[in-house]
Amino acid sequence: MKTTAAVLFEAGKPFEIVELELDGPREGEVLINYTAAGLCHSDLHLTDGDLPPRFPIVGGHEGAGIIEDVGPGVTKVKPGDHVVCSFIPSCGTCRYCSTGRQNLCDMGATILDGCMPDGSFRFHSGGEEFGAMCMLGTFSEKATVSANSVVKIDDWIPLETAVLTGCGVPTGWGSATYAGNVRPGDITVVYGIGGIGVNAVQGAAHAGAKYVVVVDPIAFKRETALKFGATHAFADATAAAEKVNELSWGQGADQAIVTVGTVDEEVISAAFGILGKGGTLVVTGMAAPDKLTIHISGLDLTLSEKTIRGTLFGSANPQYDIVRLLRLYDVGQLKLDELVTTKYRLEDVNQGYQDLRDGKNIRGVIIH
Repeated sequence: MKTTAAVLFEAGKPFEIVELELDGPREGEVLINYTAAGLCHSDLHLTDGDLPPRFPIVGGHEGAGIIEDVGPGVTKVKPGDHVVCSFIPSCGTCRYCSTGRQNLCDMGATILDGCMPDGSFRFHSGGEEFGAMCMLGTFSEKATVSANSVVKIDDWIPLETAVLTGCGVPTGWGSATYAGNVRPGDITVVYGIGGIGVNAVQGAAHAGAKYVVVVDPIAFKRETALKFGATHAFADATAAAEKVNELSWGQGADQAIVTVGTVDEEVISAAFGILGKGGTLVVTGMAAPDKLTIHISGLDLTLSEKTIRGTLFGSANPQYDIVRLLRLYDVGQLKLDELVTTKYRLEDVNQGYQDLRDGKNIRGVIIH
């Protein structure tokens, strides 16, 4: 069958809209008609060269849609089911899944190669094989993906809203509630208010943080954070540190969550420094693998018993937390519709990412 998709052929180049051949589902796979795809910053890491994939690759790792067909052995979903795709598949049986760390599933090892776990591909053109970002390729009208990458959801929830729970919402939410272990009365600081940071704000507020302080240079994003549960917002880290010192009576913050688009040494130093004794620095954002972005005082780390923790998918469980978060949305306890700043057509994907770079969007969504 044929499908139209947005493809990256090399770093530093824009997405190109091309027609591809798509194979149907094999054993353990499903064919999905994508309804919506999220414009997440992680795809910019591909274009910027921070996360070097195998090219060419169909972009997009946030997707929601309807199952069209299933391959042999698939029982968890059937044609007609509404699903959200998780950019981290979860097999349920590997060392990490079986110990409650589904976000670290061994199946995730091939997500940047864009191939299935067995090394094969489903997108083709002119004899060339095309990868799919995170084994999903949501910037395509259709895709064949592993059944371990889809999560069945309640069919009354709008797919163009549900799509946000494939990456940004649980990653941000979990960065606060799971990785940061925010508890009632805590002071939490979030650096960078994009699609992940704003949900770290929601997670911290929902967990009972007394103060949620955000740092972002863009006024629009600071104003948005205040609508999602932040109590204070600052354009720079120095002003935030002064306020946290005042709010905590000199004790410092309990959590500092770094969700900026590209992490650097400056933001890590500020986040580590704002913590009080026993505080936790959660690093959710990324940079190029060869960049050493964490340089802190070992003396402060030891004497203050601080913790530095990386987190993938907010240390959440894709199969459980996607449904859980959507049901919180369903009863009005989680804001999702308000996250979407602009909706785009697939052919406008490059404009969508330019808007993200320009700080105009909290979240952009492609409607297929």
